Amino acid sequence: MRTALLQSSGRPGSVAENLKVLDEAAARAADAGAGLLVAPEMFLTGYAIGGEIARLAEPADGDSADAVAEIAGRHGLAVAYGYPERRETGVPAGDGQREVFNSAQLISADGIRLANYRKTHLFGCFERDHFTPGEQPVVQAELGGLRVGIMICYDVEFPENVRAHALAGTDLLLVPTAQMHPFQFVAESLVPVRAFENQMYVAYVNRVGQEGEFDFVGLSTLAGPDGVARTRAGRGEELLLADVDPAFLAASRQANPYLEDRRPGLYGSLV
Repeated sequence: MRTALLQSSGRPGSVAENLKVLDEAAARAADAGAGLLVAPEMFLTGYAIGGEIARLAEPADGDSADAVAEIAGRHGLAVAYGYPERRETGVPAGDGQREVFNSAQLISADGIRLANYRKTHLFGCFERDHFTPGEQPVVQAELGGLRVGIMICYDVEFPENVRAHALAGTDLLLVPTAQMHPFQFVAESLVPVRAFENQMYVAYVNRVGQEGEFDFVGLSTLAGPDGVARTRAGRGEELLLADVDPAFLAASRQANPYLEDRRPGLYGSLV
């Protein structure tokens, strides 16, 4: 499946403008034969927007999800994107009746919501001040003959997280990201290693440029199960394309049987 990676910070603070950017990218990706477009973490609203996060947060089935579904359907490709998700808790007003999650959603080419993931590992004071952590580590959907999983940015830096996906059969792991300086080694080194040690494809899709106090480093990549980057962005806005090959994945798993050779009985100290 040809996969498009949208490396962009969009227009922070403007959902309408970010939907336009997504629409334009979807058109270009579809013209290039892509079956999936992946946008970065918090793409719908912007990342470093402070108190605007809560104001712009929407339910997973909100108006913006409908807009993304329309884009996906019109261009005939699936779309994964990051956004702030609002969940109503039913608590009386004034007692924190709303929770906001740092979420990513996958919508099919038919406009159907396939999967919604809430970031489980929040990074730094900024995220802990604005978001509630999710509690479901493995979220998957079937897409184009592949089992697709989702996590967000900091989540991929925990090997237990990615191994859980491997054990659940994830073929392609989507990682919408807001990776900032000076942690570019994550994109350059860690992500290909995660792909190799877990025998899967990993699509790591970052923001770019200065946003508030953060300097996003780009370097988006799609890494294969051989640990080799199929494509890698620079530091500016780009639309990348790379193929996820199920036959190559099957052969790589046969040649590198990490999951079969595990000895779980020795790993009790991990939990």
